[in-house]
Amino acid sequence: MQDKDRPLWRSMLYVPATSEKFIEKAHERGADAIKIDLEDAVAPKEKDTARKLVKDAAQLVARGSADVLVRINRPLRMAVADIEASIWPEVCGLVLPKVDSADQINFLCEIITELEEERGLDIGHTKLMVLIETPRGYSNVRSIASSSKRLSAIALGQEDFSAEMGMLEPEGMSLLSYYQTVQVAAREAGILPIGYPGSIAEFTDLDLFRSNAMAARSLGFDGGACIHPRQVPILNEAFTPTESEVYRAEAMVKVYDEAMAAGDGAVAFEGKMIDVPVVARAQRVLDIRDKIRAKKNV
Repeated sequence: MQDKDRPLWRSMLYVPATSEKFIEKAHERGADAIKIDLEDAVAPKEKDTARKLVKDAAQLVARGSADVLVRINRPLRMAVADIEASIWPEVCGLVLPKVDSADQINFLCEIITELEEERGLDIGHTKLMVLIETPRGYSNVRSIASSSKRLSAIALGQEDFSAEMGMLEPEGMSLLSYYQTVQVAAREAGILPIGYPGSIAEFTDLDLFRSNAMAARSLGFDGGACIHPRQVPILNEAFTPTESEVYRAEAMVKVYDEAMAAGDGAVAFEGKMIDVPVVARAQRVLDIRDKIRAKKNV
């Protein structure tokens, strides 16, 4: 997947499918993606009710510019029922929790394709985001990340994964090595690495949350999930190039393109030699800028 084809998912806000109040306001929150949740935010006895609400909820959430996704449940029987309830024109993707293997992805993709055909959607309409939340999934992360063309993003589910590992809390940089392994798998597969150090549940200490998001951006992640509207602008800011970054990237790409057009073999910029990977980093800044502008114009 080329950079220009990857979605812009700086901020991904979870909203319970059963919360009419939150669903009604979700499109106003400014998130790049809204995840209608059928999993952790829905009590077991409410699962059937939640499925029946997905189609109407997706239509409400889709009133804004955010991409609409649905997080399904892990047990396969529940997952199949969730998928049946979630493949609609307004739903651009599914979030798959506790993925353990590429085989699991392939099995679910067969069902998704079948439903897309039945409901008149383009094959491939429904993208996937994968959550790595178990030791087995972590061990298989490279094969999972490259398992399907539907995959757009992958993340370490810090709460579940830290619990599985016997950790007390996913605080500070305690999960950094695990995050970066998932990040490498994402970059190898050409999909988005999503995530940040610390807990997704941190919505009271917003300075700490901002620090975690900025750390993730500096490490090369593309966005993060959140559970509270107050977290959304922090993620958007953290994963948006600054004006000075954009200005520098524009100047660098211009100098490089002019040098290439003139047939120069070496290119200097700001007193340093620049080459393909350095310019590619600058171009990526401009690609993100362009996606943000396009979303604002929707």
